[in-house]
Amino acid sequence: MNSKKSSMQGRKPLWLEYLMIIVGTGLMSLAINSVFDASGMVTGGFSGIAIIIKAWTKGLVNGGIPLWVTNCVLNIPLFFIAWRVKGFSFIKKAILGEISLSVWLAIQPVFHLAGDDLLLAALYGGVIQGVGIGLVFLGGGTTGGTDMMAAIIQKFLQHYSISQIMQIIDGAVVVVGMYVFGIHKALYAIIAVYLVTKVSDGLIEGLKFSKAVYIITEKPEEIAGIIMEDLDRGATGINVKGMYSGQDKLMLFVVVNKKEIVMLKEKVDEIDPQAFVIVTDAREVHGEGFIEKNR
Repeated sequence: MNSKKSSMQGRKPLWLEYLMIIVGTGLMSLAINSVFDASGMVTGGFSGIAIIIKAWTKGLVNGGIPLWVTNCVLNIPLFFIAWRVKGFSFIKKAILGEISLSVWLAIQPVFHLAGDDLLLAALYGGVIQGVGIGLVFLGGGTTGGTDMMAAIIQKFLQHYSISQIMQIIDGAVVVVGMYVFGIHKALYAIIAVYLVTKVSDGLIEGLKFSKAVYIITEKPEEIAGIIMEDLDRGATGINVKGMYSGQDKLMLFVVVNKKEIVMLKEKVDEIDPQAFVIVTDAREVHGEGFIEKNR
């Protein structure tokens, strides 16, 4: 009963999830409409295909086929296929994301944020779209596109991961964009793709980075005392065995913030210069002294 109650408290309200999806798709639309399309920069995905089709059809339709039209035309059959293959539960959150993105693409004015500067276009577009995608994922949604296509394909090609299939699809879109807009813009698009990935991952995984430290020492009690008294951090003792020496030891595990890692290493060196210390990144830490849980 208590675990169920705590999981309900930890989950975001449904209205907040929907708001994050709507705001996130609005930012994605801003990047696509006002940066990537305005600069002729293709970064993969269905939005990249829409930009290519718009450029190809400018001679047939005034201004080319709108981005939102292509986005809908590509996603509608994909949703039906995903429904048949993966079930409705797989697409129900994606429907909101897809409708929201298409509406934003249709109604949002174009601002030409980066002008003719391709580097600024890669930077602005990458950051804005990365934040948008991160918000959509944090809201538990998606916008269909190549990630849904990759999930469908992976069901039949199970020896490939979804990320590998997405990389192949998005890479093919970028190559076609290189043919349409030139290699110069494609190279800047690679910068944008990198930024989109880093920014969205950072938002999803947490921006409050900490350090996880493993300490193998002959003086675990003394070092643990310093950690708890001087740093005001908890320490966990883990029983380990050296396979070369055959000796049983107590390894300390502690999580500190980035400012405290220097002091921790200095204290360990003072007590036991022979200590073996491993420092790794901890993306997100929940608990006392870090990100407090809602109660």
